[in-house]
Amino acid sequence: MSLPRQRARNGVLSADVAARQPCPTANHEPQIMDEVAKQFGFQYSVRTADIDEKAIRHDDPHKLVLALARAKCDAILARMDASERATAGDGRGPFLLTCDQVVVYQGRILEKPEDQEECRSFIRGYANAPASTVGSVLCCDMETGHRFEAVDVSHIHFTPIPEGVVDKLLQEGDCMWCAGGLMVEHPLVVPHVVRIEGTQDGVMGLSKALVAKLLLQAAGL
Repeated sequence: MSLPRQRARNGVLSADVAARQPCPTANHEPQIMDEVAKQFGFQYSVRTADIDEKAIRHDDPHKLVLALARAKCDAILARMDASERATAGDGRGPFLLTCDQVVVYQGRILEKPEDQEECRSFIRGYANAPASTVGSVLCCDMETGHRFEAVDVSHIHFTPIPEGVVDKLLQEGDCMWCAGGLMVEHPLVVPHVVRIEGTQDGVMGLSKALVAKLLLQAAGL
């Protein structure tokens, strides 16, 4: 199953896949979008929403990431002119894809660490209980305004991560930009991942299967 080729050639998917910027050197959303775009034969561009994410709060992580994805969608649409939303001639406008993700540990929503000690505490704790990533994806048909959204959840189980490894992660600094200090794909962390209940791409911030599902729904397939 694939998106119509005429739609794929003429339409441009404007994807807010980098707006969160949780890990500047470990952000895999564009890589994941490249794979999905190749599979379905469409082009896409990347925009940032530039919203105040701290102003949007919710105790339920599912509702929080959906609210953030909706706010990003609203913000990007508000800055687009009519030509950018123009139809490809097949009755459907280009799609706008927005997403967000948080890490949940023992029922607590973890955001980016405030300092190195908090980051160290986050990473130490993952040996005691699994961490979960909760990620939303929203797909909006920019001509009709119809929206399709869903949430992907993965659980990551760890063995204890040695203090020496944590020291190196903190020295590199990238973990400070990640929700919960979580970097499951880092070579120093990989040996301590026991298993992932879910998908690697979902943990990294964008589920390929969920993106494909919503695109197909939006395309009426």
